[in-house]
Amino acid sequence: MAEAMKRSGPLAGMRVIELAHIMAGPVCGLMLADMGAEVIKVEKMDGDDTRRTVPPALEGESAAYMMMNRGKRGISLDLKDPDGVAVLRRLLKGADALIENYRGGTMERLGIGYETLREEFPELVYCSLSGFGRTGPYADRAGFDLVAQGMSGLMSVTGEGPGRPPMKCGPPVTDITAGILAAMGVLAAYSNRLRTGRGQAVDTSLFEAGITHTYWQSAIAMATGIAPGPMGSAHPLNAPYEAFETADGWITIGAANQTNWLRLLKAIGADSLADDPRFAMNRDRMANRHELAATLAPVFRAHSSAEWLARLEAGGVPAGPVLDVNAMHRDPQALAREMVVEVEHPRVGRMKTLGLPVKFSETPGRVHGPAPLLGEHSRAILAEAGYASAEIDALIARGVVRETAA
Repeated sequence: MAEAMKRSGPLAGMRVIELAHIMAGPVCGLMLADMGAEVIKVEKMDGDDTRRTVPPALEGESAAYMMMNRGKRGISLDLKDPDGVAVLRRLLKGADALIENYRGGTMERLGIGYETLREEFPELVYCSLSGFGRTGPYADRAGFDLVAQGMSGLMSVTGEGPGRPPMKCGPPVTDITAGILAAMGVLAAYSNRLRTGRGQAVDTSLFEAGITHTYWQSAIAMATGIAPGPMGSAHPLNAPYEAFETADGWITIGAANQTNWLRLLKAIGADSLADDPRFAMNRDRMANRHELAATLAPVFRAHSSAEWLARLEAGGVPAGPVLDVNAMHRDPQALAREMVVEVEHPRVGRMKTLGLPVKFSETPGRVHGPAPLLGEHSRAILAEAGYASAEIDALIARGVVRETAA
């Protein structure tokens, strides 16, 4: 396809059909798109529900939708109409992978489940994302990030400490992680297909994504039989490794081994604590973590964040400021790593978005453009699939395809 040939990145030439909405599936698609794949987002006639996740909106376009779907091309299809399904099958003839995150059974009812499509497209990588996976007793349950965070154990270890209400992680980490895991799975299956010529089903979920974030806590629970609880910003295995208040804000300290502990004491002028038996080794510091934090707290409150960060950096101690999201967007390292970039949107104009978090020395990826308007590329995608102009007009007139001018 002409569009695929224009793209740069290690996945240039790969074609992906995204039948996904809201977040987990679209995260998978945007990761692949940033790495060079041509991702065609197939939306229902009234669009991905994230288009209605407002405020905020820019020129009538949802900011959330534009973030999750940058770099993709868009077509709007009525898959409840047999002609819409026929269009999808035509698109799949040139596709390497399909991404879907509909509720269990939906794809099968539409006649485009994996077992059906594998007969016609044996090379297709078919990726399903869901709340709990496509097998097991919860396979038919709807899943949302909040529910997955609760059931995966994340909410039990997030928050200020024991006795406080359960707390979710601020970002929708199970949605985002499930999308990244799905992209990893798609690429592994695609690599296998390049060797064997055969596609396969890839299946991951928000629940499993949440579980992967409990590696440390699960290790503790499996070894001791005791389920860890929330510890604020502290670490379950190392101390001091947490946020401390300064004279004018907060900083984080990562003295996660003996070398950094001794470096920290030198940087803050507290060498005498090295001889305190309560804090001698990491096991001692963990056993007396609250006393350690109480001992260090007044030291850090005596000076500003900037002064402490300068001293800690000079002393080789891992540390950093606690930034809000706007400050993170302005951070020179975020800018140097191209994690904040600009794209040209047909309605919004020049706008900022987040960049690709993986760098390649030989085949650099990038954000290839803005999110599509609803049905923006419908006509072009159909023409590339071999539809004549009159056929496209007929599909649009019948309401099987939606077209929106840029």
